[in-house]
Amino acid sequence: MTKKEVGIGFGTWAWGNKLVWGYKPETDDILLKKTFFNAIDGGLDLIDTADSYGTGSLFGQSEKLIGNFLEELPKRKIKRITIATKLAPFPWRIGRNGLHKAFQESNQRLKGHMKRVQLHWSTYRYAPWQEEQLLNGLGDLYEKGLIQEIGLSNTGPKRLIFLYQQLKERGIKIQSIQMQFSLLTKPSLEDEKVKNICKENNIEYLAYSPLALGLLAIQPDKFPKPSTFLRQKLFQRILPKTKELRELLNNIGKKYSASQAQVALNWVRSHGAKPIVGIRNPVQANDAISALTWSLKKSEKERLDSYRNECLINMPQNPFTSP
Repeated sequence: MTKKEVGIGFGTWAWGNKLVWGYKPETDDILLKKTFFNAIDGGLDLIDTADSYGTGSLFGQSEKLIGNFLEELPKRKIKRITIATKLAPFPWRIGRNGLHKAFQESNQRLKGHMKRVQLHWSTYRYAPWQEEQLLNGLGDLYEKGLIQEIGLSNTGPKRLIFLYQQLKERGIKIQSIQMQFSLLTKPSLEDEKVKNICKENNIEYLAYSPLALGLLAIQPDKFPKPSTFLRQKLFQRILPKTKELRELLNNIGKKYSASQAQVALNWVRSHGAKPIVGIRNPVQANDAISALTWSLKKSEKERLDSYRNECLINMPQNPFTSP
């Protein structure tokens, strides 16, 4: 991997989520542990989690698993990776100290290994004042030395500039922003503006859902039935209209002896974004690691860009994304 190329991180939304991903602790936890160590040993350098990752009584399960796994990892390896969580701006988390209890609980679950804290989504569309107060509260934790880095998620260009300046006045840098970005996200001028702001201010652009909940990894002639109702409905709606795109991913992959997933991840990287790919088993972890060993040619990137611009269907957009 050259200096100019961005790395790959891995996401853990599925780790504890029964509703969308059908998580079963009695069988999944052992597999997730092996997945975790494969990912770290293979060079995936960012772990993305959130306090809300885990459904129902499993709230915070993703952080708990990561914290337990990190305890078995040598310190020299921990230093090489970024452990990043996201705190949800729930309506009851208000005021400058609104996230402080959540931060303490997340830090406990992660065994004190948390490096970056991100605001999970923007409240601008329904309570802009809440977002500003919570972010200033994270700034307080930063100034006390309790967290090393601050990040944002689902924030549009206007709001990004405003919040960036708000923290900059305190001498605090926004380290990263997470946005939904894949071959199935709808192209927009706003997203390009966000990328440009990040480039100008050295903000890391993280792309979540780079495989569109796994859709882009499905071979063109396959139509699998996911284990959960929500993913079944999504697949039924999107798979039939993405066959040509998946055929292109498949054909490009054959040139590199690579999977469709690797091609999709490297398309994201070709746009200067770090993909945060969800992984649930060692095979998926190893596949993401393999993507680090090669890059798309310019002509291949441009062809995929063209398909994205002409795609008949897109993934649902995050309703909380601010302007």
